[in-house]
Amino acid sequence: METASFAGFFRTLLYIIAFYYVFRFLVKLFLPLVLKKVVEKAGSNFDQQRQNAQDNSWNKTQSSNDIYYQPTQSKNPKETKKVGDYVDYEEID
Repeated sequence: METASFAGFFRTLLYIIAFYYVFRFLVKLFLPLVLKKVVEKAGSNFDQQRQNAQDNSWNKTQSSNDIYYQPTQSKNPKETKKVGDYVDYEEID
């Protein structure tokens, strides 16, 4: 069984500080590159979706099989339920 020593604590603290500065340096170096790639990818996806939407709308306008909705006339139209009388609003001075 090993006991804790000041040298071991100092070495561990030194490793933690060194790792922190190396990590910080690598983040400053690579994060702008990674973010640039992410933004470019999102922009290309946006452009592709916009292009697909334009192509689809163009195809819809060029379609020869247009279908128009015509509501059916039922024999028994629904009657609305009358709840009360309508009273005009008059402003009193």
